[in-house]
Amino acid sequence: MKITSRVAGEKLWLYLEGEMDECTVAEMRRAADGILDEHPLARQVVFNLAGVRFMDSTGIGFLIGRYKKIQRFGGKMYLENPNVSADKVLAVSGVYSLIPKL
Repeated sequence: MKITSRVAGEKLWLYLEGEMDECTVAEMRRAADGILDEHPLARQVVFNLAGVRFMDSTGIGFLIGRYKKIQRFGGKMYLENPNVSADKVLAVSGVYSLIPKL
């Protein structure tokens, strides 16, 4: 799993690539939290999922954990560009009721 980021004003984008499963989530969590900690003033955080090839319930847990962290900083989180299978997992699990899709 690879995470890159981009900042524009108070908006932070995190671009995720690879698989979101139990084998990758610990590394992914450390990387994402490090980026979030570097940008505590970001009021809008967008997780771009275009590069995610696979996601299971561990990936959902990862996203909800980052959602809670971002809310503690007073920010809002959004999801962007999930592929068809990830979109289905996110919709069925109800994640979009917490984290809107752009």
